[in-house]
Amino acid sequence: QVQLVESGGGSVQAGGSLRLSCAASGRTLSTNGMGWFRQAPGKEREFVAAIRWNDDRRYYVDSVKGRCTISQDNAKNTVYLQIDSLTPEDTAVYYCAAGNYYRDRTYSVNYWGKGTLVTVSS
Repeated sequence: QVQLVESGGGSVQAGGSLRLSCAASGRTLSTNGMGWFRQAPGKEREFVAAIRWNDDRRYYVDSVKGRCTISQDNAKNTVYLQIDSLTPEDTAVYYCAAGNYYRDRTYSVNYWGKGTLVTVSS
């Protein structure tokens, strides 16, 4: 069983930055990477970014390209999401998800974290 625990959310003013962390425990052999998703109030959950364990390939949704960086620390089994130049539109619950992420931008999620709330005020 894989457990994912997010941290680093909070309240920040527009223009600020946050670094979210996702610590993974358990066997992740059935997955090839970790992704971040978010769900804003009243909206569907959407993909934000992903990173693959072995080749470090990274994927981003267009709306965060250039201000978002996903990275991994294999020694700590932790994946990070740095988001800069935050806007109120980034307000959402952010979830990490261990799964399989492919070059054609498709994915399948095996495990979800419980989420961490990011609130951006103007």
